Amino acid sequence: MHSHTEQNTIDHKTQLKIERLEYLLNFSENLVLIEDINSLLDQLLYDARSECMAEAGSIYLLEDGALRFSYVQNDLLARTKYDNRQYLYADHTVAIDEKSIAGYTASTGETLNIKDVYNIPATESYCFNPIFDQETGYRTRSIISAPLRKEGGELIGVIQLINPSDKLSFSEDDKNYIYHIGRIASSAIQRAQAGNATFMRMLKMAELRDPKETGAHVNRVGAYSIEIYDAWAKNRGIEEQEIRAFKEPLHIAAMLHDIGKVAISDLILKKPAKLTDEEFDIMRGHTSSGASLFNDSDIKLDRMSYETTLYHHECWNGTGYPHQLKGEEIPLHARIVAVADVYDALISVRAYKDSWSEDKVLSYMQEQSGKHFDPELIDIFISIQEIIRGIRHRYRET
Repeated sequence: MHSHTEQNTIDHKTQLKIERLEYLLNFSENLVLIEDINSLLDQLLYDARSECMAEAGSIYLLEDGALRFSYVQNDLLARTKYDNRQYLYADHTVAIDEKSIAGYTASTGETLNIKDVYNIPATESYCFNPIFDQETGYRTRSIISAPLRKEGGELIGVIQLINPSDKLSFSEDDKNYIYHIGRIASSAIQRAQAGNATFMRMLKMAELRDPKETGAHVNRVGAYSIEIYDAWAKNRGIEEQEIRAFKEPLHIAAMLHDIGKVAISDLILKKPAKLTDEEFDIMRGHTSSGASLFNDSDIKLDRMSYETTLYHHECWNGTGYPHQLKGEEIPLHARIVAVADVYDALISVRAYKDSWSEDKVLSYMQEQSGKHFDPELIDIFISIQEIIRGIRHRYRET
């Protein structure tokens, strides 16, 4: 016979397992709805951390035979003056061997539950790399490290949860739960990666037509845009789920902002000299041409892509094109992409110009605040320059 206290403990554990099973089912259904790979990683890590009360977490994805640091979240650092989002764009890889925690998980397929990363037994082949803690002042304590594998067992990456907020270390139930999360998430990641590859091939068409529209450029504009929005939304106290729901279509729409240039003649796109007035009028048509690809659709992504391609050359003071919209008549996403696109054009080398210095670019953009650009967005953009520099480094031209 079980005592009353023992029975309550058993009932609680049973209830927790039932709740986690239900959560896994909902989790699987929700991931299927996300198409953008960055948004998927964001939601995956957020959900996994929420269920295990993890303070932080990271995801590594397999790339060119190594693990690339692909996503990070850290609630403690997010509540301090230290902005950890710049680490989203850290250009960092880990070898698939048994020397590091992530590498060990990837090479052996074992899910690790490490109680104290600073006191790993010397008999273990892996050790903890404290560089993130040293750079940020954060103190990693406990880690779960689980493989992300396709159904046939092929490695996709590694997910790690860090420091439970409600206890000293993660439980075995937490470890088993993250193992199953990894199995479920892997198929969604594989699908999103395939979709992203198709999407990037479409953008490659624009790059072939216009040398300025490189893969690195569109990746930078997409990343700048979601970081500007993230800071803008948090300043306004917008709920986290609403922020996530907006960032997925924004990321894709921002990358597609100049897709209409495929309809412009090479004689204009690749002209090294200044365009004539007539040629510039033709070039302006890329906004309408791009928007026409997304017309007559009520899908959120298509609607945002339509408005972004059409309006990203509108100006805050009403002097832009094609419709001379003014102020908040211009959709928020188009105002954001305007900042991101102009910044990247000025700070990058082009066939017809040298790159501007960062100080010169930021000075120009501040001077254009209230003229070309939304003043609130410019203030936000200036405030997140550490993140912007990280994006420039991660997606630098090759």
